[in-house]
Amino acid sequence: MNFFQLLMKKKELIPLVLIMTMAASGASSFAVYSLKKSDVIIDRKRNPEPWENIEPTVPRKLITINQQWKPIEELQKVRRATR
Repeated sequence: MNFFQLLMKKKELIPLVLIMTMAASGASSFAVYSLKKSDVIIDRKRNPEPWENIEPTVPRKLITINQQWKPIEELQKVRRATR
C-alpha cells in the first residue's frame, strides 16, 4: 500500500506512472505479437529445420523488384538424396 499512498501524496506522479504502464504493456504486447508471427520460430524441438516449410514463391523481403524464383538443381538433388 506504500506505493498507492505515495501516489495520493504526490499527485504529479500519476501521469508518469500511467505513461510508463502503457509503454511497458505496449512493448510486451508487441514482443508477444512478434513471437507469434510465422517468420519467427522459437520451438526447435518440434521444428528443427524451419527453412523446409518456407514457401519459395512468397517474397520475404520488404520490397522485391523483378525477382523470379527458380529451383537450384544441386539443392534439389541433395534434398532428394537426404529424404
